[in-house]
Amino acid sequence: MTLMEPRKHGSASDSAVGSRLSRLDGRLKITGGATYALEQPVENVAHAVLVPATIGAGRVVSIDTSAAEASPGVRLVITPQTEMGLLVSGDWGGNRPEIVPYHPLSLDVTYNGQAIAAVIAETIEQAAEAARLVKVEYEEGAVVVDLFDPKANNRKSLDQMAVKWGDAEAAFAGAAVQVEAEYRTPREYHVPIEPHGLIAEWSGDQLTVWEPSQWTHGMARMYSEWFDLPLENVRVISPFIGGGFGSKGAPYFYGAVAIFAAKVLQRPVKLAVTRSQGFTAYGGRASTQQTLKLGASEDGKLQAIIVDGANETSTYADFTEQTEAATPLMYAVENFRSSHTLVKTNTVTPGALRAPGKNPSAFGIESAMDELAYKLGMDPLELRLKNYADHDYQSGKPWSSRRLREALETGAERFGWSRRSHAPRSMKEGRTLIGWGIGCGTFPNLRNSAEALIRILPNGRVEVESGSIDMGQGTYTIVAQTAADALGVPVDLVDVKLGDSLWAGAPVAGGSMLASSITGAVHKAAVAAREELIALALTEEGSPFRETGANTLSIENGRITTSIGDGPALDFATFLRQVRRESLEVRRDTLPEGTKPADANKFWTTMANVQGPTATDFSVHSWGAHFVEVKVDEDFGTVRVSRIVSAFDCGLIYNPKLAESQWRGGIIMGIGQALLEEGLIDPRNGRVINNNLGDYLVPTNADVPHIEVISVGEPDLEASVLGGKGVGEVGIVGVAPAIANAVFHATGKRIRDLPLTLDKIL
Repeated sequence: MTLMEPRKHGSASDSAVGSRLSRLDGRLKITGGATYALEQPVENVAHAVLVPATIGAGRVVSIDTSAAEASPGVRLVITPQTEMGLLVSGDWGGNRPEIVPYHPLSLDVTYNGQAIAAVIAETIEQAAEAARLVKVEYEEGAVVVDLFDPKANNRKSLDQMAVKWGDAEAAFAGAAVQVEAEYRTPREYHVPIEPHGLIAEWSGDQLTVWEPSQWTHGMARMYSEWFDLPLENVRVISPFIGGGFGSKGAPYFYGAVAIFAAKVLQRPVKLAVTRSQGFTAYGGRASTQQTLKLGASEDGKLQAIIVDGANETSTYADFTEQTEAATPLMYAVENFRSSHTLVKTNTVTPGALRAPGKNPSAFGIESAMDELAYKLGMDPLELRLKNYADHDYQSGKPWSSRRLREALETGAERFGWSRRSHAPRSMKEGRTLIGWGIGCGTFPNLRNSAEALIRILPNGRVEVESGSIDMGQGTYTIVAQTAADALGVPVDLVDVKLGDSLWAGAPVAGGSMLASSITGAVHKAAVAAREELIALALTEEGSPFRETGANTLSIENGRITTSIGDGPALDFATFLRQVRRESLEVRRDTLPEGTKPADANKFWTTMANVQGPTATDFSVHSWGAHFVEVKVDEDFGTVRVSRIVSAFDCGLIYNPKLAESQWRGGIIMGIGQALLEEGLIDPRNGRVINNNLGDYLVPTNADVPHIEVISVGEPDLEASVLGGKGVGEVGIVGVAPAIANAVFHATGKRIRDLPLTLDKIL
């Protein structure tokens, strides 16, 4: 998709990296001009509808599809007995077993809502009606509903994830002040405004898939492996994504179903996952439980941290929601130990939801730190500053940059923390209890290589091409800014093409790694294009600059100029005509030196080469501190978040307006996590009861107060080429405990399991 929006002309400095340029795709989206995956105008499309299981565990004994097949408009019914001939693909890391069949539909039912058949018909209405006619008989089994089900005995200890230094047990036992408590987070769901789904079309052995994707290259690779195709035969197109939050980074079983149906019918097939199926077609955040022990001296210095955590996973696959992910990084402590356990339940395999692991981990440690502060009679801010970590105690490495102290101090000043009365229930407005709370958060800086293609076209416009995506975080805009800044042109001369797996390679848009990865590649390509233009100006026949010296030429505002006298100044289009060039094209990448061309695809189709936060001599992370005010009705127990001030260290901010939007979005999701979001499961059959946006509550405008966000970061060149660190994930981390701590300050009631509902407060 090429993004070409009419924009007011301005100088390059108006849109340089670091400026507050508005989103270039904004007008398209608010006017309906942005075409999403399921809106693609593909002709002769048939429609697929999934048939879900209605039991939580057991086996399908029989499927009667006769009535569905005889229904008007039906062209195909797919069941687990349909031989699809698929193969298991490699995982996110590219690890693939030898030849193993892949069956997207199964007779073994492992969770309620699992798809066991699909109906394809001429219209969506015909397919839905026929799906209702499929008759299924089951042999039911015992259902393990959740993490705390008495029948949940299938547990797996993850010894490889244990973290340990010092002697935490002995230090805790000898600590003068001790806190021990259990913290729980419920099952949560992504519920993006754009539902999941795809359109699949074959042309011979060439497959095109239109699908909302956070990773066009990786998904193309997995589809190619499922259907045993060369990678270059698969094209995934995803120009716009209406929210993903981690749920659109890999293909799911329904993609295999739709693509197979399209192959059988030799026509395009569209499969749109319904809103209710969005709670079981892929996994949300797993519920977690963690027991934390903090030991401290009487003056508040931490002496030991112990965390033993667990999360639910499915019966057929492991997914880890690390309850110790953030805990070892937050504070200075000489003795630490953690463990983690997976508990098998009858649910769809959970998945990554904004700040996986770090989010529930922070709920535990930040709540426990608040409890310790009250046990010590110490201000919660003072306790955090007293135990400030001057290096990474887990890896032993120095921080590349860590301005969490500045975030705490700046946030406290802007919030007015010094006016806080320490005692619970001591701040009131009539019958309204006022509470102030703090929560801190972190997210690791992940890095991967990328490539970018820059073209200077005959009309003088600059085109940037990348297979990376924009799901609302602003990729179109920062790519244009980066290219304009490095090349020396106004941003309104730059057109950005994103969201196609056939274009220049890019990693997954997840883990806050895309922005820094893609800007590094775009910057490198733009600098190379600038140098090539100057080289042409100095050497090419027909150039009016041939007699000038190399150091006399510059490119500003899209024009090549010389500092010598009254020399010429030519825009790109005029210059290309004079040197008889149709265009100029430059492709550059940030692959490690010496990477073979055959290995390049591994960098953007797998996560095998992603560098973690301690891949170098430094420990590289983003940081945040949240200050929250809540108002609690003393009679009814209703909680309103009335004010939030959050300060972040995310290194260089490529575009403050976009970064602030990302931070606010994460904070709003944190409000939902703290007060509203909870998957409710029927204990009889494992069905998700609130599988719709009427009953699964997320924050609306009425729930969101004024949110002030502040950047305290400085460029960190250990983190990325331009000095930026991840922005998208860290915003949510620490919000829920800040709200819970504020509710305790307001009410005197310590609530250790989310969400903070009326029954727990009253």
